[in-house]
Amino acid sequence: MPQSDLFKSMVVKASLKQEVYSRTMEAFNLFKSETHRLVDDFHTQLKETKWPVPVEYKDKGTFEFELRFGGDVLIFFMHSNVFEFSRDHELMKTSYIKEDPHRSYCGIIHIFNFLADSFKYNRTNDVGYMIGRIFVNRENHYFIEGKREIGLLYNNFASAKLNIKKIDSIIQSSIRYTLNFDLLTPPYDNMKEVTVEEMQTVLEAMQTRTGKRLGFRFQADKIDIHGG
Repeated sequence: MPQSDLFKSMVVKASLKQEVYSRTMEAFNLFKSETHRLVDDFHTQLKETKWPVPVEYKDKGTFEFELRFGGDVLIFFMHSNVFEFSRDHELMKTSYIKEDPHRSYCGIIHIFNFLADSFKYNRTNDVGYMIGRIFVNRENHYFIEGKREIGLLYNNFASAKLNIKKIDSIIQSSIRYTLNFDLLTPPYDNMKEVTVEEMQTVLEAMQTRTGKRLGFRFQADKIDIHGG
């Protein structure tokens, strides 16, 4: 490849990734503002309830914010890099991407669910669960991989474009899924024996690993994406 063509390729790829990054950042900031607004609305409605429910929004910086409600925490995290779907991914077979391969480059916003007590008591061995991830391309089209309420509703990449209404729906679906995803006890046979060292560790440091599916490590959905 001649040097001039190489330089042009560098400029095109860099410009594409900057455009995708900017679009994803715009979307992430809308997620922040809509979550904050939703928390304010909850506070207004919760004034009338007998048992107050803690609901809190925390901005953790450019790429992260938290939504805490009851005993749960949702962490929204935007990756700083741009990714492309693997050639084997179903989206790569669609006419939308075949018409313009650059549409397959996306920023990603992850949604994780943790127990609030994991942070309150600094239980660093506790596990969380990725309940969804949102892919955003330079045309503001989006695609979601996720669990039940989240993943089933937002998967038409060719026509789905992010806006305030859809972002609000995604946030509420994430909350609804979390509320229906209850803490389960571990199998009795997995817990009936404990060593002295393990018990001392629990008592001294409260580091028994806890999660909504205690005793089972969560495995993220398998998808090959290339970072950039």
